[in-house]
Amino acid sequence: MKAVVLAGGYATRMWPITKRRPKMFLPIGESTVIDRIFVDLERDDRIDEVFVSTNERFAPDFEAHLEESPFEKPRLSIEDTTEEDEKFGVVGALAQLVERENVDDDLLVIAGDNLISFDIADFLDYFERQNAPTLAAYDVGSREKAKSYGLVELEGERVVDFQEKPDDPKSTLVSIACYAFPRDSVSLLSTYLEDGNNPDEPGWFVAWLQERVPTYAYTFEDAWYDIGTPESYLEAVSWHLDGDSLIAETATLENTTVGENVHVMDGAVLEDSHVDGSVVFPEATITNGDIRDSIIDEGTILEELDLAGALIGAHTHITNGR
Repeated sequence: MKAVVLAGGYATRMWPITKRRPKMFLPIGESTVIDRIFVDLERDDRIDEVFVSTNERFAPDFEAHLEESPFEKPRLSIEDTTEEDEKFGVVGALAQLVERENVDDDLLVIAGDNLISFDIADFLDYFERQNAPTLAAYDVGSREKAKSYGLVELEGERVVDFQEKPDDPKSTLVSIACYAFPRDSVSLLSTYLEDGNNPDEPGWFVAWLQERVPTYAYTFEDAWYDIGTPESYLEAVSWHLDGDSLIAETATLENTTVGENVHVMDGAVLEDSHVDGSVVFPEATITNGDIRDSIIDEGTILEELDLAGALIGAHTHITNGR
């Protein structure tokens, strides 16, 4: 079985934090979003190859990351794009990867910005029992949130309807961009595109596929985060930290109070400040500040600021709001 980790997005909703780094490298505790996925894929013997689908702009970052990692399976498969408006769409990029890498096998496809609470091995066990296209589905608990995802309608465990980003969701059960396709279904990607169907979201392919072959949903509870916005990233960090805070040994805190769900990384300096619900990247300096629900990138200097819900790009120097 092969696996594809989708990592070709440009994460424009999280700029400037992700303007020069893939959002998959954002830290979740001591790990990163994508490394949590790699751990599961590495230890599952059913998967013999892992293709990391990314774009030309971020390819050097992924090459360096994989060279320094302990993982043996992942290798890059690079899309021919450098900007958001050049992208082929997820289905288009996936079909190109299948052709480029000569994939002729069952295929697991998972978004590299997925923070999931289930073990991928359990998902693959379910897929093998069904021996049919399978997606992972999660109840987001809000019809407003459901508008942003592919809505799944089930009869038992079988998918009987799939609507991509509906304006008026009838339920709150959504697909989370984790799919397993038998070899025969993988070969239908080219047919789907040749018929002029939408190449963007994988949900459109699933909607088309479930009308032709039985398709099943692996439902789970606990937690799932789509790391696509600053809010969802901070929510994922909070879920992982569970009210605690993670302070690097090389960070310096002087006359500073730290609330819940704070991650302060190597070399950061916090003086005469309060930080709550925030992520502070390496070598950042905060003096006389009150920082809440914010992401402060590396090498930044903040002095005498009261910030809430802020995104501060790397190597920025702001004093008294100027």
